[in-house]
Amino acid sequence: MTPKQIVSELDRYIVGQFEAKKAVAIALRNRYRRSKLSLQDREEITPKNIIMKGPTGVGKTEIARRLAKIVKAPFLKVEATKYTEVGYVGRDVESMIRDLVEVAIRLVKDERYKEVESRAFAAAVNRVADLLSKKSEELPQGVTKATLVDELSKHNLDQLNVEIQVADVPKPIELQAGGGGGEINLGSIFGDILPKKMKKRTVTVEEALKIFAAEESEKLIDLDSVEAEALRRAENDGVIFIDEMDKIAGAASHNGPDVSREGVQRDILPIVEGCTVSTKYGNVKTDYILFIASGAFHVSKVSDLIPELQGRFPVLVELASLGVEDFVKILTVPANAITDQYKKLLAVDGIDLQFTDDGIREIANVAFDQNNTLEDIGARRLQSIMEHIVEDVSYDVNEGESRTVVIDQKYVENNFRTESRNLKKYVL
Repeated sequence: MTPKQIVSELDRYIVGQFEAKKAVAIALRNRYRRSKLSLQDREEITPKNIIMKGPTGVGKTEIARRLAKIVKAPFLKVEATKYTEVGYVGRDVESMIRDLVEVAIRLVKDERYKEVESRAFAAAVNRVADLLSKKSEELPQGVTKATLVDELSKHNLDQLNVEIQVADVPKPIELQAGGGGGEINLGSIFGDILPKKMKKRTVTVEEALKIFAAEESEKLIDLDSVEAEALRRAENDGVIFIDEMDKIAGAASHNGPDVSREGVQRDILPIVEGCTVSTKYGNVKTDYILFIASGAFHVSKVSDLIPELQGRFPVLVELASLGVEDFVKILTVPANAITDQYKKLLAVDGIDLQFTDDGIREIANVAFDQNNTLEDIGARRLQSIMEHIVEDVSYDVNEGESRTVVIDQKYVENNFRTESRNLKKYVL
């Protein structure tokens, strides 16, 4: 996709913030441009990492979520606050590279599965037909395996029950509470030494076809080539979005080692600069992975990050606070607008919820006032206000009764009087 196409795709869900969308779109396009160069030139060109600064609720994380769907490259979103310095209890920053490789493996596997989908399904149909033909006493007289295969292929027997044998995979053992220290999968450790343990399960034919198709797909694809391709993609096309970067900035602690702030910054340095991380699939060079960091930076500043780390993020983009017009657009323009969500939810109970233009503008005005007088929490304020406005409508439901509720300016004013504008119970 061209940068303009990426921005227009992001525009469907995120209002405003053109500069941030533009910077991200250019960075993604540069990955494609680099892939078209000679090997010698490619070695010299490294990604220009981005840091996005702006108040909470203006679209930083949403940009990351939508990007993950747009890019066909390995994409990982992490929170900087999850990590601790190497040597302390918790996850070290190298684990984000291992997670990125896992994403790449899944991405390549899905592609390979699609290539062998028809062959795998045909093999699964054969296996289920064999199982059903053994239960000949339950089948009508004269039904052959060929007939069963034909019926199974057309999904006419999906509701029948069948007993199958599946591999009994031991559950991974957590090394510490919360999974911070990783997991050990005993099945993968002893998989090649001990024979596979099987267990019986009674499932529908539909489910059996899915299980067998997955097993057959595994047999048809070359796992070594999947791993090699996944490592190549993670190295050259990988994108890591580090959220909450501002939470690891700030003055160093004087009460002992600062293992979750400056220590993490020092550990992120070599990864962003370029180093080699060992994973269970092989070594990964991080030199060409694109890093996008974001944070509110309302308590700390970008300049509070250690200077070396600031230098690794040369592109700084500031996202603006949202105004009344932005709120009006957020309520009406995006493909998943919050007003549409409430309409669909309440339609289940026969309530036809309608929003007038002056009603939407009044909601936007209230959101803007609240953000100015209380804490600026951006577009998240709209969720608090909307929940407050439709609370009575959501509660007053009679089974089988249909009615229309119009949310206009007067309705908003009546249900959101000045003295009732106490949103503390909706603000986390």
